[in-house]
Amino acid sequence: MNKGTIWTVIGVIVAIVIAWFLVNILFSLLWFIGKLIVVAVVAVIVFFVLRAVFTRDGSERP
Repeated sequence: MNKGTIWTVIGVIVAIVIAWFLVNILFSLLWFIGKLIVVAVVAVIVFFVLRAVFTRDGSERP
């Protein structure tokens, strides 16, 4: 093995390690955004349900 081959192997290993961390961060970020969207949708549904319940209760009073 010459010196260039050793540096190539080290470069490939470093590239794989960096890519591993970047993909891990990317998937974590995508998972967080997905959870955030689901929470927002559920919050909107709950808001409209609560508003309908309280509007109905308020309209029955004289």
